[in-house]
Amino acid sequence: MFHWTIRLFLVCLVGYVSTPATAAVKKYQFDIQVKNVSRLCHEKPIVTVNGMFPGPTVYVREGDRLLINVTNFAQYNMSIHWHGLKQYRNGWADGPAYVTQCPVQTGQSYTYDFNVTGQRGTLWWHAHISWLRATVYGAIVIMPKQGTSYPFPQPDFEFNLLLGEWWNDDVETVVKQGNKLGLPPKTSDAHTINGKPGPLFPCSEKHTYAVEVEQGKTYLLRIINAALNDELFFAVAGHNMTVVEIDAVYTKPFSTNAVLIAPGQTTNVLLRANQAPGRYFMAARPFMDAPISVDNKTATAILQYKGIQNTIIPSLPQLPALNDSAFALNYNAKLRSLNSPRFPAKVPLNVDRHLFYTIGLGVNPCPTCQNGTQLTASLNNITFVMPQTALLQAHYFNLRGVFTTDFPDRPPTPFNYTGAPLTANLQTTKSNRPRLSKIAFNSTVELVLQDTNLLSVESHPFHLHGYNFFVVGSGIGNFDPKNDPAKFNLVDPPERNTVGVPTGGWTAIRFRADNPGVWFMHCHLEVHTGWGLKTAFVVEDGPDADHSVLPPPKDLPPC
Repeated sequence: MFHWTIRLFLVCLVGYVSTPATAAVKKYQFDIQVKNVSRLCHEKPIVTVNGMFPGPTVYVREGDRLLINVTNFAQYNMSIHWHGLKQYRNGWADGPAYVTQCPVQTGQSYTYDFNVTGQRGTLWWHAHISWLRATVYGAIVIMPKQGTSYPFPQPDFEFNLLLGEWWNDDVETVVKQGNKLGLPPKTSDAHTINGKPGPLFPCSEKHTYAVEVEQGKTYLLRIINAALNDELFFAVAGHNMTVVEIDAVYTKPFSTNAVLIAPGQTTNVLLRANQAPGRYFMAARPFMDAPISVDNKTATAILQYKGIQNTIIPSLPQLPALNDSAFALNYNAKLRSLNSPRFPAKVPLNVDRHLFYTIGLGVNPCPTCQNGTQLTASLNNITFVMPQTALLQAHYFNLRGVFTTDFPDRPPTPFNYTGAPLTANLQTTKSNRPRLSKIAFNSTVELVLQDTNLLSVESHPFHLHGYNFFVVGSGIGNFDPKNDPAKFNLVDPPERNTVGVPTGGWTAIRFRADNPGVWFMHCHLEVHTGWGLKTAFVVEDGPDADHSVLPPPKDLPPC
């Protein structure tokens, strides 16, 4: 049974072609519903949008306005984040619970109202509260403005590939069990492609995503890593792919036999159906180059040439090994912004504010935990505490006592960050209120994210809300402020919204703080976000009303 994402896209595209070139208003209704779903011989109730898993694709054109009404029929509080959309001056539509809004409670509704300005490509949406994004997620396809072509050969067809994780048990229960023990929740039971694990898993013949291709045609694959905790390799047996876009930003094209994609990231590739007609597995499996347990199972889907019988057994691709750091570093080094006259890379060359944040794991006392301690995580040794009131509301209405703006620009005590594992003095700082960093409007910021060997080194994908940023440098070991900046790429660095900090290494990003509001920045490994590996920037208003946070919508959910 083929899943005709391609046809759906063309139907939507036709709908657009028939409209004038002016910006359109696109409306969607998202009903948060619990539905019984069966995978791996297990049936369980899951939270969905409109009963779909994964949820519906949001199709929009650059310049359009989106109105997405979310009505919550589930027993959990809900909020939806439109991952990678910049939400200029409009943090009210960004979605992270208790950061830009309080969640939509059971029986309540909220309309996310925002413009899609200056962005085109593949992004995605997901629940942004607790671990509910395990099943509440979907693609966002932003088509270029009418009459605007891609800066690469026009594909004949396209389809979305959402990579995810599946637990046989209720995910919220799994998290609670982990928290009770003070340990990581158990790893997932399967990876999935478009919600389906593929035939390498039990009871999964019918739970296999398949797509039909024609010899000689070119296909655009929109790949999204919606997994909660796993960076993933992705490959198609017998076929090379050409990377043309990451995080809805065009890249200099390059050919690869596998893609590395961290949670939160998107990658568009061109695939030419130029092999002997047959059936070929598309496969996804984790990348983990640290001594940390991971669900190392392979999800598969099928690429099937037209006219080939279903009885032909597909061949598997050669994926990089689980711990193939060399492939990861080499792949990421190939990513470059297109930096053409039409799509320039506006890299900040001068820096107003230098930030240096260490990423650490830790152990804090926990009287209610089984072992008396709990694993935790921190930035600059600060474990973020979530407020009861949304931070953006507190900022906009000048509410006292909700947060402070004294998050340090650098760690309190410098040390050999990536030396031998540190297993003593692992307690982190927790305050009564969230500590944020205040950033002057339109200032340029350079942030160096430094992994540490507190307990263990590990790769961390960091996501900044409200912005894209340029990944100007990266390296293994400790960042050297004297010599490393000389090696920065300030010409055509990759532009993204989510970046992997390499295991035992560092990453330097730059952005211009021209979007006022309160913007969340966090590790996109859900286990670490829950442990406090997060913070937020308060970007001040600009000189006038046109450069200040918009007033909140009337239906903003109450706290």
